[in-house]
Amino acid sequence: MRIFSKDVRLQDFTIMYFTGLAALMVILVASYQAPSNAVDVSSLKPSPSSSLPPLPMPFRMPLDPLGNLQLAWNISYATQEVYIQLRVAELRHGVVLGMSDRGELTNADLVVLWDNGTRSYFGDAWSDSKGRVSLDSQQDYELIEAKQKADGFYLLFKRPFSTCDPRDYVIEEGTVHVIYGLLDQPLASLGDLNLSRIHMGVQRVLMLRPDMPSPTLPPEVKTMDVLAPNVIIPNQETTYWCFIQKLPDDMPKNHIVMYESVITPGNEAIVHHIEVFECAQDLREVPQYSGSCDDKMKPKKLNLCRHVLAAWAMGAEAFYYPPDAGLAIGGPGSSRFLRLEVHYHNPLLISGRHDSSGIRLHYTHNLRRYDAGIMELGLVYTPVMAIPPKQHTFYLTGYCTSKCTRTALPPGGIYVFASQLHTHLAGRGVRTVLVRGGKELDVVQEDQHFSTEYQGDVLITKCTYNTEDRSKPTVGGFGIMEEMCVNYIHYYPRTQLELCKSHVDPGYLQKYFSFINRFHGNDQCVCGDVGVTDQYAQLHWDDFAGEVLDSLYNTAPISMHCNQSTARLFPGEWEKQPLPEVTSILPKHRYPCEGGAESYS
Repeated sequence: MRIFSKDVRLQDFTIMYFTGLAALMVILVASYQAPSNAVDVSSLKPSPSSSLPPLPMPFRMPLDPLGNLQLAWNISYATQEVYIQLRVAELRHGVVLGMSDRGELTNADLVVLWDNGTRSYFGDAWSDSKGRVSLDSQQDYELIEAKQKADGFYLLFKRPFSTCDPRDYVIEEGTVHVIYGLLDQPLASLGDLNLSRIHMGVQRVLMLRPDMPSPTLPPEVKTMDVLAPNVIIPNQETTYWCFIQKLPDDMPKNHIVMYESVITPGNEAIVHHIEVFECAQDLREVPQYSGSCDDKMKPKKLNLCRHVLAAWAMGAEAFYYPPDAGLAIGGPGSSRFLRLEVHYHNPLLISGRHDSSGIRLHYTHNLRRYDAGIMELGLVYTPVMAIPPKQHTFYLTGYCTSKCTRTALPPGGIYVFASQLHTHLAGRGVRTVLVRGGKELDVVQEDQHFSTEYQGDVLITKCTYNTEDRSKPTVGGFGIMEEMCVNYIHYYPRTQLELCKSHVDPGYLQKYFSFINRFHGNDQCVCGDVGVTDQYAQLHWDDFAGEVLDSLYNTAPISMHCNQSTARLFPGEWEKQPLPEVTSILPKHRYPCEGGAESYS
């Protein structure tokens, strides 16, 4: 086979060689050209606003445990925009910042800074179901400034709460799961980036905050710190650390008017949340203890320290009481013992880190008009309520019935001014709604909420869970691998109603176990012979078992816990109570670009 003619000259070979080389160079240059929608950071010109004073960034949070990434932001409710500043202590070839529903790396809304070895680019991007990244055709992140400073590289940009881009995350009230990662190599194009192939992290952020100034504290206010005693944080991912602190014996009644977190510098990304509990009033002594809350050898009396005084979660601001109310501490009828609980989240398994984080209580001897109270809504801490394994979305609902609110609340009702929501690791969302006459009227959540007619109302708390990474059922309880569904509502005037929660009727649950076992051919049901936790564990879990359990929770009678502060039930019949009827639900909030009216399910 002849490929070349004998008549081909050296000049022809030369022309062919250089033509091919030129074509190759065109391809290479094209591959390194700036993407059409991205911003060439090296050619970024100062904006007209650069002469204005620096934009204040009142909200800050470290993203990674090593402190290499610091997020700061400000909110404009007037323009419905968030201004975001990202500081990278050591920038190599770029950084990824994004938001997704639950911290997933797939189907995430991203903003990326990257370089191709010679120039740097900034752009709005998204990841697909496999983590592959593409530049978004609609660029909704506006770069304001990119600058190297003494303490790191700073990016300042903004974006609307809602962009009307189906690939973008809608920033709403509540938790925002922020994902982040650093690029160690240049990228010929953004399409070469796959989030599953680089080290990424996730942080939970309360991005939208109330648009109101902080109150001024009276001059006579004193402070009391409830802090971990120089704990060496264990080199494990999750630790709950407990510490008992005693109040002065002669401390008179005071009102807590504000509390705030005290976080040891350098541990801001490890201290996940903190709670301070008051022990039972009738406990004359509680043993000193500083150690794991899950230690089986801890003093049993620690389990009697469950009345919440203060609760803080990562990113939360200081908590202020309204001018007419304060939370009582000290004096007759008050416990002398407090239990501090600190949750350390140490995914990098850092060793030797010391911590003295906790809560600072601001209190005054000038008592306010009302004692404030904290009431627990949601589900009772019991294994009777469980989430099947391998569930993408599973709901559990706790009820505070009208029968309980009529029995326990004053005729004039109560003023609810704050709410703090809590689940454990499988929790994905919590929502409490106020129901009156069968109609959902309002959402009781972190915003201020007023009602003078809570007596006779129903409060329904619905929690969402994801157990796709679990092979066994997750039962309710206090352990970190167990689950909770709680809303601590702060209100005044204080009543004797401390807990208004429910769980499914145990008798109906036993009928469920019997039915599922027989359906799967197990005639030797151990129902009632072993504990509920073991009964859940011994079930054959498939879609049918999960669907029937969900149906049971939504139809079976409930056991109500309408508890006084003494932990005793209010007088009345609380077993086998019917589920509250809801005939009308609130419409889902929609932004202007979202059409139609849709309701919460």
